[in-house]
Amino acid sequence: MEEKIRWGDCFLVLYSVTDRCSFNEVMRLCFLVNHVHASSSSSSGGGRRGAGSPAEPPAITVVANKKDLECDRMVSQQEGEGLARALKLAFREISVRDGLDETVAVFHSLCGQSLSLQSDTSSALLSRRRVVSKLIEKIPRIPSGPPQYPGCPL
Repeated sequence: MEEKIRWGDCFLVLYSVTDRCSFNEVMRLCFLVNHVHASSSSSSGGGRRGAGSPAEPPAITVVANKKDLECDRMVSQQEGEGLARALKLAFREISVRDGLDETVAVFHSLCGQSLSLQSDTSSALLSRRRVVSKLIEKIPRIPSGPPQYPGCPL
């Protein structure tokens, strides 16, 4: 899990308002993300943000899901907001079931936070993006639509 966290530039830490255990994991996950990013940047001489620049914590948003299930709620909105405020993180409460608008807004907001943190884009970050772009180019393209087999009427 730590290796995957190292590659991320921004994170959604999602919990269900109907599951107290998932809420209790939020603080641990946020600390893990910050710890992994702090240690990876200090061990690589500046790491993700470039040598000589202080390590910025990645953009993290705490997201409470299933707000539509009010009768099954185990975590209040105030508890979620309080935890996010204590961790100095953004907070959103959404219902994925009620539509995509809230979900899209969460991702849009998180991307905006991440881009503002990366406004001083370093050469190390650009280099990593070039490597990822080259890897993506190597993924074979799969044609869309039904498969075409010789002699098959489809």
